[in-house]
Formats: sequence, structure tokens, C-alpha cells
Amino acid sequence: MAETAVSAPELVTSVDGRVGRIVLNRPRVINALNHPMVTQMAAVLDEWKRDPEVSAVVITGAGERGLCAGGDIAAIHRDAAAMAGSTDDVAAANTPSAAFWRDEYHLNAAIGDYPKPVVAVMDGIVMGGGVGVSGHASIRVATDRTRLAMPEVGIGLVPDVGGTWLLSHLSDELGTYAALTTTSLDGADAVAVGLATHYVPADALEPFLLALADQTPEEALAAHAVTAPESALAAQREWIAEAFAGDSVSQILARCAAGAQSAVKAGAKIAAMSPMALTVTLGALRAAASDATLRDTLKREYRTSLRCLQYPDLAEGIHAKVIEKGRDPVWAIAELDDIDPSRAAGFTAPLPDGCELTFDETGTHR
Repeated sequence: MAETAVSAPELVTSVDGRVGRIVLNRPRVINALNHPMVTQMAAVLDEWKRDPEVSAVVITGAGERGLCAGGDIAAIHRDAAAMAGSTDDVAAANTPSAAFWRDEYHLNAAIGDYPKPVVAVMDGIVMGGGVGVSGHASIRVATDRTRLAMPEVGIGLVPDVGGTWLLSHLSDELGTYAALTTTSLDGADAVAVGLATHYVPADALEPFLLALADQTPEEALAAHAVTAPESALAAQREWIAEAFAGDSVSQILARCAAGAQSAVKAGAKIAAMSPMALTVTLGALRAAASDATLRDTLKREYRTSLRCLQYPDLAEGIHAKVIEKGRDPVWAIAELDDIDPSRAAGFTAPLPDGCELTFDETGTHR
């Protein structure tokens, strides 16, 4: 008689000695987050917060390709395609994507405010939602395989999951550079700019993770973390700080065009992205830099995500880049100079009553 296949759980949780372990377990899609994973992760974190036997939490991804490649892009595309061209915020707030984002952003805030050490292992690909479940952790471990990016503007979306908070607080406009160019950072870059706190070589990850069962994170890091290599991105701080301090994307592009070869290449990358997403992203980064808490930023990002869901570029960007794999998107507005500033500002305007992202408690970010 044929055996019945049993699906593995998409989120694996366990308590091992003094540490609670969370494993994102969708390796075939680089552990992309779906809604059940987010709600289950939030529930177990809440449980362990009150468990005296759990002194720390460690978050890893199954397989060797990466921690997490982002959110469930197929589900978001369905809603974006249905909502494209709409101006109905209430309808957008009642989509499955909106429900996912609400719970995901609550999870991001909970990780940022967690009262126990959270060790996020940023091994392999860490993008979008993967940054959300790792970038707000108190201990963020990069490796020689780390490839970290916020590539949202390339598909007509604005960085979310607290990404504009993280990137806006990097020095020398390195976060602005990463957001507008969608550049992937390696482990050395992540440590140098402050997105990662420690560097553990990939071949030392297994003993490091095993050590967490009976050692504090500090003790395990002392034994297995090493000094990160020199960062190629950090070496470019000077020209990036000058070029990306502009008040508009057009100004940044002009400075890149007048710069050295690396600046010209950066400008060429930016020019291929969604003009509306670029404009809204730059404004969101500048606003996030003045926010008091991560939660303030998440509230703004929820607004931009819902407005992106209604703007045609998101459906087009996902279809071209992900579904058709590599086609150049045809953006709704092709030129930056044609973007109406008031239309871009509308992406962060308050939502109708009952639609805003809210938090039950006032949290403080580390």
C-alpha cells in the first residue's frame, strides 16, 4: 500500500536547554513568510516571553539558501492585480495582504521590543520580510554567505517591515543607497553599517547554534564570532554620503551622473526602478529618521503598503520581475519628473477610520 506523504510544518519551534528555537521551514522558496508562519511565530514568542526556562530565542532558516527571501509574493500579487488603479483605502485594508501585513508588522515590533535576547542568524539570502524577522533582533549574526537586501522599489513597493526605520538610521546615507539601488549587502557590509552585530563564519554556525543550548549568547559568540572582513560598501562611504544626501531622487541621480564610475552605475540601477516607489521611499526614509520608535515607522509603512497595493506599479512589477522572470516593467509613470509631489505624499496620508495599523501597548525600541 502506498504511503501517504506528510507535509513538514512551515515553522518548527522547540526548546533546547535554555534557548527557544524558531526555524523558518520552507526551504524550496527560501523560507518565504506566509500568514500562518507569522501568527505562529508571534504566538510562540509571546509564550516564551513568560517562560522562565527560556532565556533566549534563536531564529534560523531551513536549508542553505537563506534565512528568508521575503513574504508570499504570489498572494500579494493577487491582491495588487485586483486593486490596481483603485483609490478605495477601505477595500485595500480588507484584503488578505493587509491582514498579513498587520500581523507581520506586529511581529516585527514584538521582536524589536522582546525582553529576552533574540539571536537572528542572517545566513544566506535575507530580503524583505526576512529583514523584518532579523533586523530588529538584539543580536544579528551575519556570515560569509549573507546576502541582505531591501529590493522593494524594483517591484513597485516601498520598503516595509521596519526597513525604512533600519535604513534611515545608517550613517553616511548608506541606507538610502541600499534602498534606492536595491544593492545586496554581504556579511562584512552588514556588520560595517550596523545591520548585523556579529560575524560568524558559515562553517562555525553549527557549533555556535549548538552552544546556545547551554551557554548565554554572549558566551557562544565569544567562542565562535570573529572579526568581519573589510567591507567594500563601507569603503564607498564618502561618495555615497555626498550623492545620496539629496532632497529628491532626481537630485541624487544628477549627483550620481556627475560622479565616478561607481556612482554612475548606481544611478543607472536607480533609473530602472519604479519612479513612484523611489519617490515615496525617499520621503519615507527621511521621515523615519525622525521617528521616536519603530512602531511609529511601521504605522507609516502600513499606509505606504496599502497605497502601493492600489497603485498599478506593484502588480506590474511583480508580474514582470517575478512571474515572467526578468522582463522590464512598464511603470505607470515612466519619468521621475512627471511624478506629482502631492500624489506621492498621499501614500503616507492617514487612512480612513478603523483602517490604521494600531498597537495594543506602547512599546519602546531598543
